[in-house]
Amino acid sequence: MKKIDKKIADAYFHARVRLIAVLLVIWFIVSFGMVLFAETLAQYTFNGFPLHYFMGAQGSIIVFILLLFVNAYISDRIDEKYNLVERKSKPAKGQSFQS
Repeated sequence: MKKIDKKIADAYFHARVRLIAVLLVIWFIVSFGMVLFAETLAQYTFNGFPLHYFMGAQGSIIVFILLLFVNAYISDRIDEKYNLVERKSKPAKGQSFQS
């Protein structure tokens, strides 16, 4: 495991916390915002269902899964930005990685 400078570790930690906070706010708005504004959103339809019903039944789950992928993608970029990715070299032809 690599030793890193405290300033870099703090910056990395703040970037990760900021990312998680943004994703949780988006998830909260999608999941609970639909319930709070159900009467207003009832006039809109999606896939033949009222928007608030669809988001409660399926949409919020779909958004949550998409946020998981977004989190993984952005987390990888943050790791690369702070040089925390340990790259393994590719094995030579005919060889494989073994512990």
